[in-house]
Amino acid sequence: MDILQAMSLTKKFGKFTAVNNVSFSLKEGEILGLLGANGAGKTTTIQMLLGVLTPTNGEVRYFGKNLLENREEILEQVNFSSTYTQLPWLLTVEENLTYTSYLYEIKNRKERVRKLVEVFRLNKLFKEQMKELSSGEVTRVNLAKAFINHPKVLLLDEPTASLDPETSDYIRKILVKERNMFNVSIIWTSHNMGEVEEVCDRVVFINHGKVIANDTPEKLAKTIEICHVALNVPDGLKRTIEICQNKKVHYKLEARNIVVDLKEKDIPGFLRELMDRGVVYDQISIDKPTLEDYFLQVAPKKAKDEI
Repeated sequence: MDILQAMSLTKKFGKFTAVNNVSFSLKEGEILGLLGANGAGKTTTIQMLLGVLTPTNGEVRYFGKNLLENREEILEQVNFSSTYTQLPWLLTVEENLTYTSYLYEIKNRKERVRKLVEVFRLNKLFKEQMKELSSGEVTRVNLAKAFINHPKVLLLDEPTASLDPETSDYIRKILVKERNMFNVSIIWTSHNMGEVEEVCDRVVFINHGKVIANDTPEKLAKTIEICHVALNVPDGLKRTIEICQNKKVHYKLEARNIVVDLKEKDIPGFLRELMDRGVVYDQISIDKPTLEDYFLQVAPKKAKDEI
């Protein structure tokens, strides 16, 4: 069931069109990646989904109801977190979470705040003012705030930005666990393609305000033919470079290591030619296309086509 529908959303600022006829849906219990380069229109789209901006054209529907006509009822069940959102700096973590809880119908506020402080590892920061926190700590407070009302729909803008790798992994596991336990539907924006591949069931790519792709990370990655073949070449590096240049394939060098971009079907022939030329390599790894490869190839092409 579609729990959220963005229907032909368009947002214009004067003559500039930030979002152009964007449509997609979010299913119940789904984690949807909303991706695009800086300036692609992601933030404007999120703001329309939250009702912060009114679409020039189009409609947002939650639970089958129009957002503009049922704003209070809908937003009681929706929440938002962004690394770039600032909570009142002179309030403590406790005060921010407690006062935010009064925006919603919550039965046991103290217990809910206590639970979120535990889940997001905020115990030692509970009495600290926001101005004393690091950027990563602020991110965790913002995420705790986003869960305060047991939301059915959660909009997350760069939820792991500013976090160290261990904390990022912990937060991703929490968010996936919440989805699995409570069937929360999540829209997730990120520039970390590896993270998106790990957590998102489906991704929507926006470029220059338009949707250019809507599919699973795996299917989008499979549309890219190029694999990355990494070799350590103790003997024959110049010959390897010559072979790459003759075949007109892209390669990158770092000391005695070379990474060659090849179609999967061309890899055996390439390795056979290295052997025939007497090239010695003692390490090899083959990385198949990823979501990042898709992004790097498709987004620039679409942008170029639209200029």
